[in-house]
Amino acid sequence: MRAHAAVVAEPAGDGCVFSTLRSDPPLLLRPTPSGLYLQGGAAGPLGGDQLRLDVHVAAGARLTIRSVAAMIVLPGHGPSSLHVAVRVDEGGHLDWCPEPLVSVIGSRHHQRAEIDAAQGATLRWNERLVLGRSDEPSGGVETGLRVERDATALFHQDLRVGDPDEPETWRNPAVIGDGRAVGTELRVGSGISAQTVRHDRVTGARASWVALADDVWLCQGVGRRMADVDAMMR
Repeated sequence: MRAHAAVVAEPAGDGCVFSTLRSDPPLLLRPTPSGLYLQGGAAGPLGGDQLRLDVHVAAGARLTIRSVAAMIVLPGHGPSSLHVAVRVDEGGHLDWCPEPLVSVIGSRHHQRAEIDAAQGATLRWNERLVLGRSDEPSGGVETGLRVERDATALFHQDLRVGDPDEPETWRNPAVIGDGRAVGTELRVGSGISAQTVRHDRVTGARASWVALADDVWLCQGVGRRMADVDAMMR
């Protein structure tokens, strides 16, 4: 299956209105008073699906994107993919925090997000990954996140985990160790007061906030449960 959804948010008061709102199953976009919600219109993504979402936040608009439920990646004929292309104009703001991506045993999924932020744009980008359902091995997942501001790279990271045939490449302390849940949050134009490292000795979850620039901050967390990782990243 090929699917392409798109949204263009224009400024309206302290929020936005949508001059473009295109859904294409399984990517359904539902506006609500609290933000724009991604809703799955079908199971998946299934192996072989190729999905794309385009997001444009115009100058002065403020857009919040959430999701109704976790995105469950299922096996099928070949790998599935999701490409998210984002543009945030000067003075625009995007708050992206959908529910986690869950990789099911036997699945293969490629996901990448490419974000172009103008000078003066602000961004909160939060993405979360869970390897396998409860008591289940994971499928293979490759994710990529690249953020540019005025054609200059602010952040670029690729992550490859979950491959049952090559556990030594990701089941080590340099990647995710014994973790099953991974969180990444990038903030552009805002941040926290100081760099910090957090570690819960009971759950084993850990996270760190680091400054990439004066107004660019990155938090990455890992643990056995997503709830524990979320708690460390707050």
